[in-house]
Amino acid sequence: MQEWFASFAADFENNFIKANRWKFLLDGLGNTLIITLLAGVIGVIIGVIIATVRSTYDKTADGARKTAGRRLFAIADGFCRFYLTIFRGTPVVVQLMFIYFVVFAWSDNGVMVASLAFGLNSGAYVAEIIRGGIMSIDNGQFEAGRSLGFNYLQTMCYVVVPQVIKNVLPALANEFIALLKETSVAGYVAVQDLTKGGDIIRSRTYSPFLPLVAVALIYLVLVIFFTKLVGILERRLRESDH
Repeated sequence: MQEWFASFAADFENNFIKANRWKFLLDGLGNTLIITLLAGVIGVIIGVIIATVRSTYDKTADGARKTAGRRLFAIADGFCRFYLTIFRGTPVVVQLMFIYFVVFAWSDNGVMVASLAFGLNSGAYVAEIIRGGIMSIDNGQFEAGRSLGFNYLQTMCYVVVPQVIKNVLPALANEFIALLKETSVAGYVAVQDLTKGGDIIRSRTYSPFLPLVAVALIYLVLVIFFTKLVGILERRLRESDH
């Protein structure tokens, strides 16, 4: 047993203490959190826009007059459907590499490009979450807003959106947790995220066990932390219903 502990201590020192290799994990963790936060913001902005367009088009489909504005709105809805099909139907790592190596081949800011790529991917899923929340609101709520003299946009802002946010907030929080784990493939485009940091240590020490375990544990701690926050949020939302 003593020999095992001595071997483990030597392996730990070689992987993390020697040459301050633990800094690869710390720097990678910082980049992972930056990418996740920026991608989450981008995803929410894109998701809200697409969900608003799609739900508005669907809710006004019956009895709408065939005007030029309606045709433009149909084009916008078709573009949103195309966007959702592409980003939900292809692997995120392929999207990441395409955006980095093709669309932004001139850029050397991997963190920003990765944030955009993951944000575009997350936006497709956020859009469907929010659209589902909007479509779940009874049409009577829209009619009540109109009866108060609100136009469609005002009804959405003052009547519908507050209810939608309350309904979809836990699902959005879970999407954020999934996004955090998805960023582990950012190393495919030479971004030193948390996973890449562990890979750099492994390439220098030729010891795969401890670096991979350390990366897995850090992700696990982050997921547990955010899951706890989501649980607290859900309980407070339930309490506010009473």
